[in-house]
Amino acid sequence: MIPIAKPIIGKEEERAVLEVLRSGKLAQGEVVAEFEEAFAGYCGMKYAVATDNGTSALMVALTAASVGPGDEVITTPFTFFATASTILFTGAKPVFVDIDPETYNINPKLIEAAITKKTKAIIPVHLYGLMADMETINKIAKKHKLIVIEDAAQAHGADIRGKKAGTWGLAATFSFYPTKNMTTGEGGMVTTNDSQLAARAKLFRNQGMQKLYYHDTLGYNFRMTNIAAVIGIEQLKKLESFTKKRIENADFLTRKLRAMNNELITPHVPGGYRHVFHQYTIRTANRDSLIARLKKADIGYGIYYPLPIHKQKPFKTYSNQKFPESEKSAKKVLSLPVNPSVSKRDIDTISRLLT
Repeated sequence: MIPIAKPIIGKEEERAVLEVLRSGKLAQGEVVAEFEEAFAGYCGMKYAVATDNGTSALMVALTAASVGPGDEVITTPFTFFATASTILFTGAKPVFVDIDPETYNINPKLIEAAITKKTKAIIPVHLYGLMADMETINKIAKKHKLIVIEDAAQAHGADIRGKKAGTWGLAATFSFYPTKNMTTGEGGMVTTNDSQLAARAKLFRNQGMQKLYYHDTLGYNFRMTNIAAVIGIEQLKKLESFTKKRIENADFLTRKLRAMNNELITPHVPGGYRHVFHQYTIRTANRDSLIARLKKADIGYGIYYPLPIHKQKPFKTYSNQKFPESEKSAKKVLSLPVNPSVSKRDIDTISRLLT
């Protein structure tokens, strides 16, 4: 089996978890604070607020940024469901903008046409590990006085000309699900340079408490455990080596596929961008036949995502809207394994199967 995703867990994580278990201090505590400080430092931000998963990180960021009823938030329909569902949970309205078919990210040329008097924020998604065009998006946001919250769930360590994902907006969110480029088992993180937003985020994730049993506001239990955090501390130390292996595997697979199959469209990486290849996603008109070959050879694959959000049942009021590039991509994208456990021999096998 060549898996589409595989968490790389070593003795370091095992020893660290055992140490936390033996301490008896399992819930959010000093270890979570240590992970937050380390992750903020890695991104180059002042503050990081850990949560129990990536979805709750989005909820925390949106709520801390005072997004709520009556507001509109511009985002992409070609992303994981949580990007838009969390907007709905705040009481705000998602407004979708189609993607650039080369990058699969929100097309900044279409954003201004979607802005209204109710627009409060833009959530660009760095899909598959490639950052959205943040330079253009931030110019638009500044012009219209809008908040930017990056959905960087798939983009740990990605950058544009050296400026990392998680550092471009008022806030950003990350996921540490087991398939991500680094993991805590389950977990999420909000990054920001805004001290007030960080303080509100910490309140909201912890039942609205600064002092135990004294509630300053409404909140949820979105806390990360010390167990998850200590895994994150060890994984963060390895993230750059994981990333280099992903990029190396992706480059090797691209060279192989371009030499052997002109019908496949391989990932596009704009100049100055660091793509961290959470997923290596090709575009093909023959997806079903390729999947059949991959299944027969016991090679993992993924379709991210087979149905755009505006076509999902909870978003039925959007079903008549047309986002042609998102809809075409949903029918043609296919992700292939390039995770750090994949060898060059594996990539040779994959590329031969697709020719």
